Amino acid sequence: MDKIEKAMKKALLGNAVSEGNNIPDSIESKAEQTAGIIYTQTRQHRINEEMLVQRRIVAHQQYSAEADVFKMLRTKILKKLRKNSWNNVAITSPMPGAGKSMVAVNLAIAMAMDVNQTVLLVDMDLKSPKVHWYFDLHVKKGLRDFILADLPLTDILVNPEFERLVVLPGRGETSESSSELLTGPKVQQMIEEIKNRYQSRIIIFDLPSILSSDDVLATLDYYDGLLLVLEEGGSQPDEIKKALQVLSGKNLLGTVLNKCANLPAKVQAYD
Repeated sequence: MDKIEKAMKKALLGNAVSEGNNIPDSIESKAEQTAGIIYTQTRQHRINEEMLVQRRIVAHQQYSAEADVFKMLRTKILKKLRKNSWNNVAITSPMPGAGKSMVAVNLAIAMAMDVNQTVLLVDMDLKSPKVHWYFDLHVKKGLRDFILADLPLTDILVNPEFERLVVLPGRGETSESSSELLTGPKVQQMIEEIKNRYQSRIIIFDLPSILSSDDVLATLDYYDGLLLVLEEGGSQPDEIKKALQVLSGKNLLGTVLNKCANLPAKVQAYD
């Protein structure tokens, strides 16, 4: 059985998080303490707790089995990033509708709850950005405007009321060739800057789906590791196989099975 068939079998068996391969060894690094951040230039946005739950954003909740799933995912991803001295992970899916943006938002919140790092969540889906919707951000400027209108990032970044979390949202759909925009010199320079500016920052990139365009294929070299989100009953074996072929040779950290029919039992609160 080749690597693709093994990965397909592991994903289709329904593991919530499955271990990836092709990860080189390196010395584990520890992030700096980043508690008590005060945002002076970044716009702040007040969130609505009820709206977050309705949109399946739960990673910040206490005594929640659903939140614990994302905390477990956070810990697994952080261990792999630190082991390899990496600071970013990109999240994608074979086709639209698997819930990759929901996973990206929940993972970003879970990581920001750990005081050892700050988190930057970047919506790299120029054709169908979704991150702003999950936070109910009223976006007037997004990544597209940074690329095409020469706006500074400080005019676009938003803190959605979670300490240590900043969002670089998308806005609207672009009519330009998205892969050409994402591989242009301006985005390349931005990627290098945000990856190297802060030692304690973790960056999460919410990518388009792999098979819907060439955007993921064109930008794979930007990312340290990748996480593949699959939809139970929705992601087809041939789609998974094609997606894994695109990611072949890259650092696939694991897979997340979303929209599972059998959810974990509720975690009971305790004194």
